[in-house]
Amino acid sequence: METWFYEVVSIDGDYANLKRTDMETDDLKLVARALLPAEIMEGTKLKYEMMQYEII
Repeated sequence: METWFYEVVSIDGDYANLKRTDMETDDLKLVARALLPAEIMEGTKLKYEMMQYEII
């Protein structure tokens, strides 16, 4: 199972825009906040592994 790292760039209602930090890309990933830890805010660093996000 692979592991990806993200940073929360912005929060818009029920969704958050995430940017990968473990590789160079300008793409943002739109993720429903229900799938993310409740404590997130802009700038929060996340790890995605085994289909779950966790704050690092």
